Amino acid sequence: MQPVAKMGIAVKVNVTTGGKLHPMLPIGLNHMTVPNVATQHLLQLASALGCAGVELRNDLGRPLFDDDDPATIAALAAAQGQRVLALAEVKAFNVDPEEKLHAVQDLIDVAVACGAEAVALIPAVAARPTDRVDQRMALRQALEILQPLLENAGLMGLIEPLGFIASTLRFKQDVVRVLDDMGRPACFGIVHDTFHHHLSGETMIAADLTAIVHISGISDPEPAVHQMADLHRVLVDANDRLHTVDQLRRLQAAGYKGPASFEVFAPEIHDMTDPAAALAGSIAFIHDALADVSAGAA
Repeated sequence: MQPVAKMGIAVKVNVTTGGKLHPMLPIGLNHMTVPNVATQHLLQLASALGCAGVELRNDLGRPLFDDDDPATIAALAAAQGQRVLALAEVKAFNVDPEEKLHAVQDLIDVAVACGAEAVALIPAVAARPTDRVDQRMALRQALEILQPLLENAGLMGLIEPLGFIASTLRFKQDVVRVLDDMGRPACFGIVHDTFHHHLSGETMIAADLTAIVHISGISDPEPAVHQMADLHRVLVDANDRLHTVDQLRRLQAAGYKGPASFEVFAPEIHDMTDPAAALAGSIAFIHDALADVSAGAA
């Protein structure tokens, strides 16, 4: 057991996740999963859990990196053997993108300074459903504006369709269509979020364009699919209604080899005094489930 500080609370990390690690599934840790943990301690926690990297955020209600400078975070991540998989986020990137150029450039500059590999591009959620033709037009306009900024910085823009009914970018199929029309610029990739994939009802797996997978589970039997919300998103376990493990199997079967990063919003997870043990258990469950299928296929 390795101690890790959690904003003044001592927690323990069981670095043995149990079972065989699945060789094709690097694990990531999005800061939203443990938002009360300082950035430095997030890196320690991710390292102790055997994660491949972390996703950092600008929407935790406090100064970015807890007032550490980006170069310090880059050095600490390297020292802990952690990639900074992404810096989130550009909100509503597909609405009035010209007006967001300065904010986007600022985020890109910070991402480069902290060693991040990508920035997250999050679409707006409107008051009512948007026509899919309009969704594709808005997406293409935004991507054409953002493309030179990302290419100049050597960063990837991670496009995350949101499965909510009123999302202004709901389906991966529309992202793929726009990227195909643009010649698939290397500076753009798709986020496959197991929660949003389930909500959208989409069956398409765009493994070749997927740059990262966000994983969470819903164990609460009460909400219908249309009632599922971020507050229901917990760690993945055997009661997961999102079929996260099945989604990971499909992605891997289609050739995906990138990270699966925990992005959990449920207040009960955020309030845990020892999230490390729960995370280790969820990692073990996922790896064991994938390993069992691999063994059966062999």
